[in-house]
Amino acid sequence: MSRIGKLPIDIPSGVTITVDSDVITVKGPKGELTVPHLSHVTVKEDEGKIVVTRESDEKVSKSEHGLQRALINNAVVGVTSGFEKKLEVNGVGFRVGMSGADLEMSLGFSHPVKYKAPEGVQISTNKMEITVSGIDKQAVGQTAAEIRSLKKPEPYKGKGIKYADEHILRKAGKAGK
Repeated sequence: MSRIGKLPIDIPSGVTITVDSDVITVKGPKGELTVPHLSHVTVKEDEGKIVVTRESDEKVSKSEHGLQRALINNAVVGVTSGFEKKLEVNGVGFRVGMSGADLEMSLGFSHPVKYKAPEGVQISTNKMEITVSGIDKQAVGQTAAEIRSLKKPEPYKGKGIKYADEHILRKAGKAGK
């Protein structure tokens, strides 16, 4: 039995979950998310909890069991509290700011870099820190990864965009005589 898949999901107050044959809809105070209903598992609501069970012990059923539970749990957490990723910008001459709803960055290139946030994801800046937030965990993570890929941190001086909780392994510079 999957360690993650067998855990029930508590439904907080203010959240409604609708299970259909092909999609699971989660509505909460922050918005609405849909999760695909995988074919080899069954999802049931039982006394304020969601229980995910698999049909058989085949490899496909086992792999979908934990995945389905994780997707539903992420949707429940997203519509109640949301998700957030913080990025730090390090480097002399690097600047970050908002231009309307777009993120505008000066990252040492010959031109400023503009990034438009996808729908459902909010971006805010505070000095040299970028905060990406939203209700969809996958969209927040993907947006943060795309922003980070614009100027990855380099190992010698640590210049670039990194996650706030990321540790950059530093390399020694050129050895003198």
